[in-house]
Amino acid sequence: MKWLALSLIIISVFVLLTSCSASATKQIDALKPEPTDEKTVLYENKTSFVSLPVEVSLKDIEKQLNKNLDGLIYQDSILDDDDTEIKIWKSRAIELSEENGVILSEIPLKIWAKVRYGTQFLGLNDTKEIYMDGVLYLESSYHLTNWKLSTKSKIYDLRWNESPSIKVAGKLIPITYLITPTIRYFKQTIATQIDNAIDETCDFKPYVLDALETLSTPNLVHEEYETWFKLIPIELYVTDAKLENSIIKMNMGLKCTLQTMIGDEPKNTFDRNDIVLKPVSRMPDKVSLSLAAVSTYKSASKVITKNFKGEEFGSGNKKVTVQNVEIWEKDKKLIIALDLTGSINGTIYLTGYPNYNETTQEIYFDQLDYVLNTKSLLLKSANWLAQGTILRKIQENCRYSIKENLEEGETTLASYLDNYSPTKGVFINGAFTSIEFEKVELTDKAIIAFLTTSGKVNVKIDGLE
Repeated sequence: MKWLALSLIIISVFVLLTSCSASATKQIDALKPEPTDEKTVLYENKTSFVSLPVEVSLKDIEKQLNKNLDGLIYQDSILDDDDTEIKIWKSRAIELSEENGVILSEIPLKIWAKVRYGTQFLGLNDTKEIYMDGVLYLESSYHLTNWKLSTKSKIYDLRWNESPSIKVAGKLIPITYLITPTIRYFKQTIATQIDNAIDETCDFKPYVLDALETLSTPNLVHEEYETWFKLIPIELYVTDAKLENSIIKMNMGLKCTLQTMIGDEPKNTFDRNDIVLKPVSRMPDKVSLSLAAVSTYKSASKVITKNFKGEEFGSGNKKVTVQNVEIWEKDKKLIIALDLTGSINGTIYLTGYPNYNETTQEIYFDQLDYVLNTKSLLLKSANWLAQGTILRKIQENCRYSIKENLEEGETTLASYLDNYSPTKGVFINGAFTSIEFEKVELTDKAIIAFLTTSGKVNVKIDGLE
């Protein structure tokens, strides 16, 4: 009987201890707020302005001019109209220079001419072939119209290396008077040819439109999270061109919207035929861009989970630890799921709004509170956990830094501003001076911190082919 009594006592104590243990640790089963599921989310449409000072050296125009104007540049094959046939070639490279804002052209020429001399009486005349060389000098005024740098040229001098002449009966007879009518007509023709060649060389429209089309093509920024970036041009501006120190300078400006989209690939709506260049007298010299720092919920959850490592929340002998954190979006609010162990086992759900701390460059969650179903359960079974003091301590750990995101963005941006060449002969340089926070928005896949940045950018055209 003693052994029976002792066994009953041991069993009773075991049951009592088990009962106490069960009452100390409670299981909570809150209702999970399901995340929003949207295929495509357009979450921002910001207007940006990009000022693009453009420089084109006369040497680059000179190079293109020599490509476009080569070999035989003039021919007159009719002898009877002025007693002269003539062919003119460019003998070496054309040279351009600048003087007081005027373009000066030096065009070396090689000339072949057939000259008829003598008298028509009784057919007493003869013809002779001669070779001459000289240098033609032009001066050109310029203006920028419809994306083109156009010139209006006139010849102010023609210098012969030797005076045109022929030998007759052992004597040198000047024939300048014979070829003067042809040269007079040739002067106007060659000036027009030079203007046409410069117009063709300095047509900037294809370069600008090609660059805009490339920028307007949606770019997949994050493949895993289907994040797309897209630029939509609105208006283009240009100031008058100026020639200073043998460099043609003009200011171009682009007003555009920058869209970042989550989901399926957006359509490219760019139409180069719709782009109109607007002339303006002056333009701001700064660049203003709207940027987006994208933080996926998966990466943010991982970082916040680390914040809770080794932390306990509670009072007295009632405490819980957070084992895992998962966050998502529902109805434009953030849901934070905390997996708890300790005095309470299970998952509780918080809701709040993301915000940004400019000093620490951190995303934190403001107005944090328990989801309604979670709060009701806690008030019934664990009122101590529903207290504001514990909620505030939890809130302190619900944060993560986007410093690395910003640094990565700045590094990427800087790579496009350090002698970046999007196409042969075009170089982009610049720097950004400040980044300012605007706001935070939520999508079904990411938290987006919107920031603006400003700086300066310039485009140099040098070495076109």
